[in-house]
Amino acid sequence: MKAGSPFPLGATVTANGVNFSIFSSRARAMHLLLFENEDAKTASRVIELAPETNLTGHYWHVEVPDIGAGQIYAYRADGPYAPGAGSRFDGDKVLLDPYGKAVCAKHYDRAMSSQRGDNEAFSMRSVVVNLRSYDWENDQPLSLPFQQMVIYELHVAGFTRHPNSSLPENKRGTYAGLIEKIPYLIELGITAVELMPIFQFDPQDAPVGLQNYWGYSPISFFAPHPGYSSDPSPVACINEFRDMVKALHRAGIEVILDVVYNHTAEGGADGPTLCLKGLDNPMYYILSEDRSSYADFTGTGNTLNVNQSVVRRMITDSLRYWVSEMHVDGFRFDLASVLSRDESGRPIVNAPITWDIDSDPVLAGTKLMAEAWDAGGLYQVGSFSKDRWKEWNGKFRDDVRSFLKSDRGSVMNLKQRLLGSPDIYMEKFHPPEQSINFVTCHDGFTLNDLVSFNEKHNEANGEENRDGTSDNRSWNCGEEGPTENAEIEALRERQIRNAFALNLISIGTPLLLMGDEVRRTQGGNNNPYCQNNETSWFDWDLCSKNAGLRRFVSILIRMRRHFGSLIHQRDLSLRALLEHAEIEWHGVKLFSPDLSDDSHTLAATAYVGGGPAFHLMMNAYWEPLHFAIPTARENARSWFRVVDTFQPSPLDVLESPSETILGCTYLLQPRSIVVLGSLPK
Repeated sequence: MKAGSPFPLGATVTANGVNFSIFSSRARAMHLLLFENEDAKTASRVIELAPETNLTGHYWHVEVPDIGAGQIYAYRADGPYAPGAGSRFDGDKVLLDPYGKAVCAKHYDRAMSSQRGDNEAFSMRSVVVNLRSYDWENDQPLSLPFQQMVIYELHVAGFTRHPNSSLPENKRGTYAGLIEKIPYLIELGITAVELMPIFQFDPQDAPVGLQNYWGYSPISFFAPHPGYSSDPSPVACINEFRDMVKALHRAGIEVILDVVYNHTAEGGADGPTLCLKGLDNPMYYILSEDRSSYADFTGTGNTLNVNQSVVRRMITDSLRYWVSEMHVDGFRFDLASVLSRDESGRPIVNAPITWDIDSDPVLAGTKLMAEAWDAGGLYQVGSFSKDRWKEWNGKFRDDVRSFLKSDRGSVMNLKQRLLGSPDIYMEKFHPPEQSINFVTCHDGFTLNDLVSFNEKHNEANGEENRDGTSDNRSWNCGEEGPTENAEIEALRERQIRNAFALNLISIGTPLLLMGDEVRRTQGGNNNPYCQNNETSWFDWDLCSKNAGLRRFVSILIRMRRHFGSLIHQRDLSLRALLEHAEIEWHGVKLFSPDLSDDSHTLAATAYVGGGPAFHLMMNAYWEPLHFAIPTARENARSWFRVVDTFQPSPLDVLESPSETILGCTYLLQPRSIVVLGSLPK
């Protein structure tokens, strides 16, 4: 063996073998364990790293000859076990490499890693990977402008795992299976998929008898989850993930990863020791004031110490890896407000980690989106960071839901959301696409359940329905759950079309949830993080059952993408856009919008330069109302109907509108939205 090098971190294939390097500033001893194969329960070789030759600064390193890609390895780190002082070394615990590019979890048992003592036979292990052999076939980032984006949030496994997905069993729930469904995404018209977490996570981090399905329980920031691979070997999933990215790029679809850099699967003081906790606990985590437990700003038991220099570097190294080696196009940061907390957990302005990410040259062309809040009460929608960071707009979700269910005081807020939320984003000269607009996402009801349930129904999660939010702003339209009442069903579908219309018409960047376009249901469960079953999977039979709704959504997406380039221009702030925009606001009467608390109506006319004009009318009232229509301009054709959500398919949206609207009023049916268009002569 050779002494090896502290750089690069992780396991790197060399001309003679593999160089291993790992950080620990407090370890007194470090052992490298080599395993014969995936089935081995114990290491075939244990290498003790000598501080005199294998320790440089805080980095333990060694070069081992005559091994290569595919070698399974792990570490043991020894040091003081003093939980009261924040130190949690356990020399018997087998630990993952934080920079490992693949993980073998064949024999893993979370319970064995959650108690002191030897867990070697039941441990996760890292795997040596050679990244240089893959042929990207000249694949390049798409760099699509935000002005053209329509994002589709999906779960890699849930998208194709259902038996009716028409895929071979070995491809269901895999990266390869997603490739097979790209034609569906193309037909729908989306421009980017936002993948729920694909980092290696702990499926056992769930109530007894259930699995962690969502993946917000990471244990490696560099390794793709092998459970999503059609080939179960730890290394094969890397190239299958790359194949998926390459295929999506060929289809003109960007890949955005939902990344979790705010906590890990190691949980709180009683959680397992898998990696960071056993390597350098007080370095990697924010500890409580007495240092015996963890600060919990994530609701998961621990919080990463993201603004500590070593952790900052690990996060940026991870992001660079996914961009340079895996060709992803952007990231959505889960509970991103954690990134704005210092090493004591206090909120800070201009946090170092956000600037590291914002200014990194490798990440310069990537898309950055923040879930700008955390479980500790830090809410930063409108103030998270610079304008490179777009924000999930929780206020858009809440205000659209309130308007749809006819809540008092919702019209004024809806007007702001339609305009790109200028009350939030205009002062700082953010771009029009700053707001990521969504009505539903993975966290909460699906759109079908939003209009089918007044209350959450999470009993299957094993927590007596205590989990998940109770503030859903949902309305069951008259009956809880599934119904055979045709009138209620018609109202529910109309409300779903209304939600899609408001999202795809509004200024901002629309995000849609997987399956909403075919009325996917979770049976009223608004927190199915542990439901790896048909509760969460995409039911492909719904595509034919609800083909009319899918048609409605796909046509609206195409219209948005076509006209979006006319309305949104590069390098134009939201303030500048609205200052130059020709928008007239109305109610049921022209130029008399009713923004009072008791109002349930709003209308607007928008003129797009010398091009088309649109007239939008929204009725959230429970009775039909006559809306006045403005006279078409002198050089424009008469108004024609584009959208009427009250109409059945295919009359709800017209691909080639030919019906001319005569007269000066339009009768809007209860709880419906109408869009009229006018073209230049």
